[in-house]
Amino acid sequence: MIEATELTKRYGRTTAVDRLSFTVRPGVVTGFLGPNGAGKTSTLRMVLGLNRPCGGTVTVDGQPFGDHPRGLRHVGALLDAHDVHGGRTARAHLTALAAGNGLSRRRVAEVLAEVGLADAAGRRIGGFSLGMKQRLGIAAALLGDPPVLLFDEPLNGLDPEGVRWVRNLFRHLADDGRTVLVSSHLMGEMEQTAEELIVIGRGRLIAAESLRQFAARSTRQRVRVRTPDPDILPTLLADAGARVRRELDGAYTVSGLPADRIGELAFEHGVRLHELSPHAASLEESFMQLTAESVEYAAGGAR
Repeated sequence: MIEATELTKRYGRTTAVDRLSFTVRPGVVTGFLGPNGAGKTSTLRMVLGLNRPCGGTVTVDGQPFGDHPRGLRHVGALLDAHDVHGGRTARAHLTALAAGNGLSRRRVAEVLAEVGLADAAGRRIGGFSLGMKQRLGIAAALLGDPPVLLFDEPLNGLDPEGVRWVRNLFRHLADDGRTVLVSSHLMGEMEQTAEELIVIGRGRLIAAESLRQFAARSTRQRVRVRTPDPDILPTLLADAGARVRRELDGAYTVSGLPADRIGELAFEHGVRLHELSPHAASLEESFMQLTAESVEYAAGGAR
């Protein structure tokens, strides 16, 4: 478990993380989301003891990470896939990490095979693609078989097979009872992978809840309706305060009224319905709406 309490980090006059509190529970994949400059990487670095907080605390299983001897046995992390010595081979890189954490060389071979790099073990890392470096970083995170794992943008550079493999890996690790925290800008993948979310903006907490709860907070819920009585229903819905848009296939997209109220109105006025299907906002739509005021670098000045 990871617990942050009033966690704060300043760089000069800039506050990157502002009294941030959250808990990452074991047994689920937790997505860590926020716009660029939100403070995600600074937070992850404080979890790992790489940056010292200016205020507050963060613990891993009740202790600061620096108090855990042989850290790879307690926390595995991938923060930057490029942060490796390009002149070393993949095997040599992992062997050095294993030696420093009291791990066997056999474990090196196991994780290389697990991430699909067994055949590339003797190659120099400088010749690896970004996707291969991501796999190597994941291998390093898994090396100590730790109960807590952190990944910062682990899907960058991976092909579709690699993305699917990582998605299944995270679920397997969580199902095994581990704490898994994943930071990513790929909302579609987070929607398929994460069960819980921690969302921050400008260093402050926006939400800490399930993915379903977060998506439900969006006002962009809509209902698709089809009727053989198109002259009646749109007027009824508009009079009830809904926004109605006619689609190319003749159906209507309705926002501002829940599906049950639309059905009641249709029944009360004898309007036949051939379709009445609610559509929840996607994670991306909810994220864009709920973090709009926290975007630090908006293209074209748009907010």
